Amino acid sequence: MSLRKMFVLGAAVVALGVAAGASFAQTPAQKATIDAAKAQGVVGEQADGYLGIRTSASDPAVQDAVTTTNAARARAYAASAAQAGTTPGVAGARMFESQLLPRITSGQWYRNAAGQWVQR
Repeated sequence: MSLRKMFVLGAAVVALGVAAGASFAQTPAQKATIDAAKAQGVVGEQADGYLGIRTSASDPAVQDAVTTTNAARARAYAASAAQAGTTPGVAGARMFESQLLPRITSGQWYRNAAGQWVQR
């Protein structure tokens, strides 16, 4: 693994810590809403490090929770990218690869880098 890749991966891990702190912007009710929506297949993780709404969810609570979480992630990825000397997009993708993808449980959905929704 090249030194640059190791640095970016390290920055992604740092972003996880920042994201954990930033996730306090998400209320417990919003986390529960997202967890339930993931279990129902409505929401999934995406290869860019953000949550995506997989189905046409008309529930404003789901949309609000996803928006809040994604805003916190955007701040975390920007901070991580600034430290690593890369872009927020790279930081988000690295976070997906190293932290988010391994946590997706059986039956949940994620959007791969090709833009396809895949069920684990």
